[in-house]
Amino acid sequence: MIRYSLKCNAGHGFESWFQNAAAFATLLAAGELACPICGRREVDKDLMAPHLRTAQTTVVDASVERTAPGLSEPGSDLEKAIAALRRQIAETSEYVGLNFASEARRIHDGEAPERAIYGEARADDARKLIEDGLPVAPLPFLPTRKVN
Repeated sequence: MIRYSLKCNAGHGFESWFQNAAAFATLLAAGELACPICGRREVDKDLMAPHLRTAQTTVVDASVERTAPGLSEPGSDLEKAIAALRRQIAETSEYVGLNFASEARRIHDGEAPERAIYGEARADDARKLIEDGLPVAPLPFLPTRKVN
């Protein structure tokens, strides 16, 4: 695995992990990389310094103030808004998991009680729901799969 510092053409900096340099090049050439802040697909590597672990750097200095948010904390206003949307959807909707397409169709056809649902669907299933006039929309996050 390799971590690259990336930057979009709007100047937003972010980091991402890739299996190797070739995987990064393949995703970049296919236009599959996008800025998590503005969504632009014009992304390139930013200047990076190698992370070297020495005897002096193995001890964590507790007096150093942390300036970047942790991975579990929202770092920008956009991330905070998406986190709030995720909470609202979880509180007001039923998670139907991988059965989203079939359950949405059952609700639309009157075979299941009408209610707000969210879940996961393959792209072709979602496209078919939209073509058939069902009111569905993609969410700006992946749902947390509920297990047990």
